[in-house]
Amino acid sequence: MAVAWLEDVRSADLGTVGGKAASLGELTGAGLPVPPGFVVTAGTYRTFIEEAGIDEELFSAVDVDSEDSEALEAAHERAHELIVETEVPENVREEILEAYRSMGDGKTFVAVRSSATAEDLPDASFAGQQETFLNVTEDDLVDRVQECWASLFSQRAIYYRNQKGFPHDEVDIAVVVQTMVDAEKSGVMFTSHPSTGDPRIIIEAAWGLGEAVVSGAVSPDNYVVDRTTGEVEQATVATKKVMHVKDDETGETVEREVPEDKRDQRVLTQEEIDRLIELGRKVEDHYGEPQDVEWAVAGGEVYMLQSRPITTIDDGASGSESDSESEEDDGDNEHLLSGLGASPGIASGEVRIVTKLDHLDQVSEGDVIVTEMTMPDMVPAMKRAAAIVTDEGGMTSHAAIVSRELGVPAVVGCGGATHTLENGQIVTVDGEMGTVREGRVAVDEPAANPSADDSAPVGSRPKPVTATEVKVNVSIPDAAERAANTGADGVGLLRIEHLVLSLNKTPERYIKDEGAEAYIKEIMSGVRKVAEEFYPRPVRVRTLDAPTDEFRQLEGGDEEPNEHNPMLGYRGIRRSLDRPEVFKHELEAFKRLYEQGYENLEIMFPLVTDGDDVAAARDHMESVGIDPEKREWGVMIETPASAFGVEDIIDEDVDFVSFGTNDLTQYVLAVDRNNEHVSDRFDELHPAVLDIMGDTIDACREAGVDTSICGQAGSHPKMVDFLVRKGITSISANIDAVADVFEEVDRIEERLILDSVR
Repeated sequence: MAVAWLEDVRSADLGTVGGKAASLGELTGAGLPVPPGFVVTAGTYRTFIEEAGIDEELFSAVDVDSEDSEALEAAHERAHELIVETEVPENVREEILEAYRSMGDGKTFVAVRSSATAEDLPDASFAGQQETFLNVTEDDLVDRVQECWASLFSQRAIYYRNQKGFPHDEVDIAVVVQTMVDAEKSGVMFTSHPSTGDPRIIIEAAWGLGEAVVSGAVSPDNYVVDRTTGEVEQATVATKKVMHVKDDETGETVEREVPEDKRDQRVLTQEEIDRLIELGRKVEDHYGEPQDVEWAVAGGEVYMLQSRPITTIDDGASGSESDSESEEDDGDNEHLLSGLGASPGIASGEVRIVTKLDHLDQVSEGDVIVTEMTMPDMVPAMKRAAAIVTDEGGMTSHAAIVSRELGVPAVVGCGGATHTLENGQIVTVDGEMGTVREGRVAVDEPAANPSADDSAPVGSRPKPVTATEVKVNVSIPDAAERAANTGADGVGLLRIEHLVLSLNKTPERYIKDEGAEAYIKEIMSGVRKVAEEFYPRPVRVRTLDAPTDEFRQLEGGDEEPNEHNPMLGYRGIRRSLDRPEVFKHELEAFKRLYEQGYENLEIMFPLVTDGDDVAAARDHMESVGIDPEKREWGVMIETPASAFGVEDIIDEDVDFVSFGTNDLTQYVLAVDRNNEHVSDRFDELHPAVLDIMGDTIDACREAGVDTSICGQAGSHPKMVDFLVRKGITSISANIDAVADVFEEVDRIEERLILDSVR
């Protein structure tokens, strides 16, 4: 039999169904509220690879040095290819689908989760190492099962097993298929403190599906409950910016912004906490040891989605320490940040700010990893790190569990670590108290818990929370780190022409001399640098928009047109559409970056005139394999024609439009901003310019299209005031103006709120 029903599964079946399924079967048998489902057995996976004849090549492919990041990536890619591209036998396919159909009307949404036979065991938590797919239907079910099989050989899973000494050919994988709980709220519960083992229940909760909590995408509410009395000793209500929900139209799991009125609202009622405590006690009593439980609330009912032993309770060790002979900081070890103590221990080291897609070798032995959110992909780097500090996430995220198991001190949910701290800065992390301090703290000196009224770090200003996003303009990739440290909500404009001009050859000459592949890689390298610094914040990249007079200065420039007024000439989308052989290489660079995981990139086309320009640009995207329906893309509004014809542009399904006020102003006022004789007449705040922008914003808001500004005027207080009042989506400013724009936007929004209630 390819499948077994959860109601028939118990712990004794661990080798057949894996840890996750065995646990769910136990919970079901104990009468706990578990969504119904079945499991595709581990034997089915083993039979699949053996009868297909791919087993020997598979295990050979993953027999690599896991500290070699390139070898690790190649091993994962080959293993994934072998599994997902091999046809599942028809009898197995039909048995899986028949089991699914018996669960409902054939349209039931299910969760498909891996259940490795060595996963979720004491001292060997494989948390987050395999895949989970939500809201799956019959059409994709078997494909998702294969993806779960393939995830047994993800980079992080290969690395993890190597470190734990589990032979790859001795670990099988089962797949759990369960009815989806369309959660209104969800989270994780530890029936004992996950670091100390104290008799306290720790509950973390957020809105929507639980993937946002366990992945670290959101900082959840945190409730500390005395397990004996049931009293809530501490309730920390976080600002929950995003949630994961099921899209009603597509059925896919999507990330949405939490409604403003719920962001700072407490997630759990006392009644729900009481119910979770009751279930937590039952689960721990059933297993006889502390448990890590995933749960969800839907329709007023609390469901248990998963339970596994807590593998990270400290047996009394003091945790990691820095070298006592390292240099000491003579100052007072100023408090920099506070968060949740996710993994105990005290460690000092140099800050290394990394992203989800950062290369593993960026982190040296003894560095302190500082990141937006701890991701399972970072496990190899976490192994070398002295400590971990994150902006987002809770102490029950899977990656935080792994950091505890590795014995690496961790502080999570700090809110602004990636902006407050700097690469190379020496800090001390206290993973029990949840603090980050300046400099090194002596081994015998405990890191003090700062009082609640400690001031912000010297030289920094707390970033306001604004409805209008504030982004930053970036001209050269080398400025990306500084730009990212401004706290901006993303990059509103990354100018690709600066990458090209730095090659000292025109695109055509460079491609002729060095080849198209070299040109593509140059673009990828520069854009990737910015995307990595900002990930997962969006980075909006404008395609080539250099006027011919700038190209004429390069090698090959003698072949460029000699234009009397280049600003009105052969540039922007006009040049791109006229030279598709070069344009497609730019787009190919974007396509490859998307494939590498840089989904925070957005494409922006400059100097469009009308809907025809936009349609042609979209066609070129599709021709290289970029799906406009799945990627964020838009255009610059720089010509009066594009502003007056914005409805036609909207009809081409753009996601956003962005004002380039430098060009728009000179075209509206017939003023060349580079002409010293009329430059004093250049005025972005001219009523004619503002009227055009205001009408465009109105049309886009009605159509649900985002609007932004990335021109120089975005840094001007009067322009900011006008745009915020008109309801623009985002404002992008120069690096040195971001903090001022944040404050100006905050001030204006507060005034608008006051005016509305007076």
